[in-house]
Amino acid sequence: MTFVPALRAEWIKIRTLRSLVGGLVAVLLATTAFSALAGLDDSGGQDFDPLFSVFFGVSFGQIAAITFGAQVVSAEFQGGALRVSLAAVPDRVRWFLAKAVAIAAPVLLTGLVTGGASLAVGTSVLGDRASGLGGSEELRGVVRCAVYLTLMALFAAGLAAVLRSGVATLSILVPFLLIVSFVVGGASGTVADFLPDKAGQAVLHASADGGPGPWAGLGVTALWAAGALLAGAWSVRRRDA
Repeated sequence: MTFVPALRAEWIKIRTLRSLVGGLVAVLLATTAFSALAGLDDSGGQDFDPLFSVFFGVSFGQIAAITFGAQVVSAEFQGGALRVSLAAVPDRVRWFLAKAVAIAAPVLLTGLVTGGASLAVGTSVLGDRASGLGGSEELRGVVRCAVYLTLMALFAAGLAAVLRSGVATLSILVPFLLIVSFVVGGASGTVADFLPDKAGQAVLHASADGGPGPWAGLGVTALWAAGALLAGAWSVRRRDA
């Protein structure tokens, strides 16, 4: 099977499982809901960042994104599904690449919709406090939001291929994102700036604030995702199905 039919097969797997479609919907709902809640908080003072407030919900929407990425891959290791997939696509690297693209495309599209919805809800709640945001800055925020969510989903997918378990993957990533990153979140200028989520979320701030710049931070997250995918491809290629 060539790449295009393999990609089409992987897309069919995703769109026919309600739990995976629900995961994409959860990205939208979680992000917009928490962005609205962040906009209600008017205690920011002089350090208030309207751009980050508008996209604050991404910190929680990414949990749904990584869950989606991990579930799509880990489903192959249940009930012998991987053996069936590799019987149809014997080239394991081609199959894993099709899997990665099938994950990235819907997350990117969902991320664009989510970014637009978060922007609309966030600016409405902020009111006059969002007046400093320009149109180009808002557009960049939407695109960056989508790219960041896509990279985090791919990062989780690569890790799931290595661990061969969605539960194990989420047991590592969810506590890390909700606890470790929040604890070190204010430690700018340290190794914390190069954690996958903290580096990537620099694109959602109006200023770098001592850490890597917006695109440099997103590049760091891309390197984490690429490393995880390469490790996942190696694991799929070298280990028994």
